[in-house]
Amino acid sequence: MHRRSALVGLSSLALLAACGRHRGDSAPHSKFRGYSGPPITQVQVYKASRKMYLFSDQELVKTYKIALGGNPKGKKQFEGDYKTPEGFYFIDRRNPNSAFHLSLGISYPNAEDRAFAEAQNRKPGGDIFIHGRAGKDKGRGKDWTAGCIAVTDGEIEEIYAMIANGTPIWIFP
Repeated sequence: MHRRSALVGLSSLALLAACGRHRGDSAPHSKFRGYSGPPITQVQVYKASRKMYLFSDQELVKTYKIALGGNPKGKKQFEGDYKTPEGFYFIDRRNPNSAFHLSLGISYPNAEDRAFAEAQNRKPGGDIFIHGRAGKDKGRGKDWTAGCIAVTDGEIEEIYAMIANGTPIWIFP
């Protein structure tokens, strides 16, 4: 009887341990990754080709396909226009608790963006990020964000580990 209790106990422990695993992985998945490659010194986004490039000095390190704001042509000028900004910015913040898995903030609006919107008696908008999908908005077409730059959840995990705050980002038409 003692052996039977021990066997049931061990089986229960094995079952509980398996519950914490993801589809056969040996350990639960963490969205926070390490990065040991060359430092990313610049990000370039090309809206027309829906591509984002990460550079270390002049060396291309990685390329990503991206989704943009739901109204992708033209530069973001006003709150609610669903456009992705164009111009020179910086990665200025990190959100590990993003509704879109992980996100890196882009310093939009800059002084020029604010001045233009103010001259039109409008708000420039804000909260522009590079982010994942977190299972959201799949099947809604290639451009679905409110003005952000979106990649897959796996890609934002990689990008989040690679890019430091203060990294310059150029967003081209």
